[in-house]
Amino acid sequence: MTDTSPRRARRRDTRPVFTGIGVAAPNGLGTAAYWAATLDGKSGLGRITRFDAEHYPVRVAGEVSEFDDTEHVPSRLAVQTDHWSHLGLTAADWALRDAGLDPSALPEYEMAVVTASSSGGTEFGQREIEKLWSQGPGYVGVYQSIAWFYAATTGQISIRYGMRGPCGVICAEQAGGLDVLAQGRRLLRQQARVVVTGGTDASLCPYGLVAQISTGLLSTRDDPERAYLPFDADACGYVPGEGGAMLIMEDAATARERGARPYGALAGHGATFDPRPGPGHPPVSNLRRAITLALQDAGVEPGEVDVVFADALGVPERDRLEAQAISAVFGPHGVPVTAPKTMTGRLYAGGAPLDVATALLAVRDGVIPPTVGVRAAAPSYELDLVRSTARDGPVRNALVLATGHGGFNAALLLTAPDPS
Repeated sequence: MTDTSPRRARRRDTRPVFTGIGVAAPNGLGTAAYWAATLDGKSGLGRITRFDAEHYPVRVAGEVSEFDDTEHVPSRLAVQTDHWSHLGLTAADWALRDAGLDPSALPEYEMAVVTASSSGGTEFGQREIEKLWSQGPGYVGVYQSIAWFYAATTGQISIRYGMRGPCGVICAEQAGGLDVLAQGRRLLRQQARVVVTGGTDASLCPYGLVAQISTGLLSTRDDPERAYLPFDADACGYVPGEGGAMLIMEDAATARERGARPYGALAGHGATFDPRPGPGHPPVSNLRRAITLALQDAGVEPGEVDVVFADALGVPERDRLEAQAISAVFGPHGVPVTAPKTMTGRLYAGGAPLDVATALLAVRDGVIPPTVGVRAAAPSYELDLVRSTARDGPVRNALVLATGHGGFNAALLLTAPDPS
């Protein structure tokens, strides 16, 4: 039966808000530490230390080096789950605390969980494969059956907090980190009261790194300061990283009723897919259409957007396509563009949620974080790239872009919370 109550009708017409943020990033553990480091231009990129990468072509990455799972994840749960889920569980806990929510006090079927995933539990899987080949199948742990799975983080968050509403996972590499927020909005317009969403990723182990290297898009430079330079004439690919952000989404009226103070609202979303390049045909990007769809969904004109958080792959051909999409919508040098992920590396499913968290903090504080390392944006891109140091706002509307390996595009428009 269709719910025609005034409350349900109001939900369909209002923008959901973000009331909690939890961050686990290479340049800062916890939202405050991450935001301070990002505004200061402090990079978390360095030589890989999680294993001996000397004989791999990629030796620089963004590791969450300050994270110790024994401090944040119960031991019983830690042995069942991968490092990627440890980061997600910790960030989700911080986001709930930040939102001031006590899940035990809420109706269990009105709490939803939807996260993005890209690699799954590769480090856990590698350990079990090593046991399989060195000792035999009897030594493979039973938790291998669930720890590797893309929905493991969603499932563990749901179990930990008794959230029995709609749960799911979206796998679209970096773009999936924005698509989950659009899915969260759908759930809030249906039966959910609270949605735990976002994503983390962690594949800095030999098995995971080899899978990433196969794309041919990673930087092979050894200098952390020159390894990841999106939109620079010296761009040479991207640096992989681990971590991400978890977010709490609520209906605006529900948040207001309980006295929560939102960081911002989800105003619009657009998603498209690129055709597969054929022999002799250059790649085609439908990112521009994703941007246009997000702006139309939000009812916001290009001139009202204060900053674009770029996908910033760091691969010259892909940088050119993204710059063309931005310039086509906003005009040459028509909007400030930033890529703070130059301080973390690309975090795959965790990257876009971290960009959203960063954009919400930019809206709150009225400041645009910098793109570090880039000495000079290639003139042909015609971008107003915010380099070296943060730039003062105001920031009322922020657009976040994300693409995923294989042709995924997503755009998300965030806006300042309604003061009413």
